Amino acid sequence: MTVNGRRVSVCIPAKDEEATIEEVITRSKPHGDELFVVDGHSSDRTREIAEAMGVAVYLDEGFGKGCAVREAVARATGDILVTIDADLSFDPEDIPRLVEPVAAGDAEYGNGSRMRGGSDELHGDLDKFIRMVGQDIITLGINYRFGVRLTDSQSGFRAFDLAAARSITLQENITTTEQEMVIKFLRKGYRIVEVPTHEYASRRERSHISLRRHAARYVYSWLRYLFF
Repeated sequence: MTVNGRRVSVCIPAKDEEATIEEVITRSKPHGDELFVVDGHSSDRTREIAEAMGVAVYLDEGFGKGCAVREAVARATGDILVTIDADLSFDPEDIPRLVEPVAAGDAEYGNGSRMRGGSDELHGDLDKFIRMVGQDIITLGINYRFGVRLTDSQSGFRAFDLAAARSITLQENITTTEQEMVIKFLRKGYRIVEVPTHEYASRRERSHISLRRHAARYVYSWLRYLFF
């Protein structure tokens, strides 16, 4: 799906997503000139299913989502790179809407905002409430630091200029990679446009991220990249 002469690569970071990987590949494939999976050393059939569909599968370093993002940035051959989670928490039909502002030259980063599009994962119990409040605090700090008005600093559904991504150094291994990329794009003076995207309830039984175990890393990386 070349847009305004710019080739689009779609990456699906995945780990133990055999229940949904086939569907997310099928639904995402029409929206990219290139589609590949970065596997975080799955213990189920995720890799085998993707390969059987003729999709390139690359292994990351195995430490978390950030490793997959770094691998995707290194492997992609398009001009714009899209990342979409493998658990179908986002609708692949929204990919063109994320790509549009980047392809049009209006931004270097199209961010899928769950605050604007709604979420089934940020409400309903104490953990989700804490997650939502923590995200809002982090986003508020980013907004005041850079004079922007973002609503979602943690979305893994985004489209960004590949050359811009390669101009920064990504270091985070886990899902803190989302806020790291937002902050580092803004530090470079790149523009971020938010696109409303709905987050659906994950079909995964259990999240790969423990809020209690990783909360300190979120705070540390947030402050580190904001001010140092």
